[in-house]
Amino acid sequence: MSLVVTDTLADERVEFTADGDVTLYVCGLTVSDDPHLGHARLWFHADVLHRWLASLGYDVRHVENVTNVNEKITARVGEHDEWTAERDVAEAFTATTFDAMRGLNLKRAEVYPRVTEHVPEIVDLVETLVEKGYAYESNGSVYFDVTSFEGYGKLSNQSVDELEAQGEPDERSEKRNPADFALWKAGGVSEAAAREHAKHDHGDETPSGETWESPWSEGRPGWHVECSAMSTTHLGDTLDIHMGGRDLVFPHHENEIAQSEAATGDRFARHWLHVGLLEMEGEKMSSSIGNFWTVPDALEELGVNVIRTFYAGAAYRSEQALTEETIAEAEERWERFSRTYERAVDALDSVDARAKAADEDLREAVETARSDFEAAMNDDLNLREATAALLELTDAVNRHVDAVDGAQAAADGSRDAYDYRGLREAVEASRRSAATCSDSSSTPRATATSSWPASWSSWFSTSARRSVRPGTTSAPTNSATRSGRSASRSKTARTGRRIGSSDSPRGSRTVEETVEFAVRWRRRRRG
Repeated sequence: MSLVVTDTLADERVEFTADGDVTLYVCGLTVSDDPHLGHARLWFHADVLHRWLASLGYDVRHVENVTNVNEKITARVGEHDEWTAERDVAEAFTATTFDAMRGLNLKRAEVYPRVTEHVPEIVDLVETLVEKGYAYESNGSVYFDVTSFEGYGKLSNQSVDELEAQGEPDERSEKRNPADFALWKAGGVSEAAAREHAKHDHGDETPSGETWESPWSEGRPGWHVECSAMSTTHLGDTLDIHMGGRDLVFPHHENEIAQSEAATGDRFARHWLHVGLLEMEGEKMSSSIGNFWTVPDALEELGVNVIRTFYAGAAYRSEQALTEETIAEAEERWERFSRTYERAVDALDSVDARAKAADEDLREAVETARSDFEAAMNDDLNLREATAALLELTDAVNRHVDAVDGAQAAADGSRDAYDYRGLREAVEASRRSAATCSDSSSTPRATATSSWPASWSSWFSTSARRSVRPGTTSAPTNSATRSGRSASRSKTARTGRRIGSSDSPRGSRTVEETVEFAVRWRRRRRG
């Protein structure tokens, strides 16, 4: 069975196709705050897709950008003594983002391109669009003319006539059409924008962010053009898969298609996959709303395996609710898997595991689980059905071990034997079924754990609990970055202050209120 995915552009399920290596571009994070579980949901599903494609025999070229130029980043300059420039803030939160990715045991992307590294490519792309007549200069800024690109709106299923104005109010007098969007903005971040997003009082000196020279003005790149420049630089003009959050369909991904295809004349992406949002109490998890749980705090409280098991509880394309019940279900499932793993390995390595012992029910269950798992994963990465297949396998393993353990010892002291071949088939099931393996584990049973069945590792980390704490990173950072990150965590995760600006909309909560549900049920469980 071939892999089938839900393609947003086609608006239907389609068979996945690729010629040779698979190029996968994931719309990454704007590093203006600590990453939260809403961001991590996209990371998890991109990770599962990457692992499953690799298990099907594809070489996956996975690129995920880091947006380190943004007014929200600029607004935080001066919030801590070490944050004297936009880059200082961006580096601090880039470090926490990479920490969180490693803590979640995600496969590393081929590269994580940053906007500040690709300004020359961005300028070249904008110049091409101007030369071809798709973009125009106005007062030092450059805008894309949406009426010049046939098919604009095809991803979001809108017509140009139906579109509302894009961009800041001060841009509208410069644009030919209200829906035109900025490719290059003259000058730095406006004082109004910096103050709007600030989490502290700037006083008399409002930061304006970094600027670069261009043929039109000293200024900054537009948000949408950054991804087009970075993706085509590292993966070529046509991507096999472009993946991102559902909230990016319009305008971000719609604009990426227009500017990329206008510049190259080629199709920008063959498949568009969009991940549904993570919700708490019916609202999107969001830094701006204030109802978020940071990845480091969730790792410390729940552990990586429970988090990944939780994400596996819903289809990537649907919304997912973070509640007491869904977290409790994830923990119960992970405990069930891990307990069965321990029993299987203990039985397999015991002297009672024999070459001639045979449990046909166990062996049949292994084959069924492998077949059902693969069918589920090829069915639009149906993780709930894949999980169900593996739960059936755990039941079969437990029945086998229970039957042997419960048998009466014979008069000569002998007893029933474990089916060595059957248990080994369970342990090695995913190797033979082309399922995916996780990264190396730090547990004493790393080799056995990462292969039993390795199918599970499509979403389970199989590593020891890893908590990401301030001051620890996966890459060298300077003291300012570490201090700034620690100060940020201190503000948002330890003091109980409201997250966001003083006039955050209703629904803002303290971090303690946000995570209270998890703390409650864990306390009850511990008695």
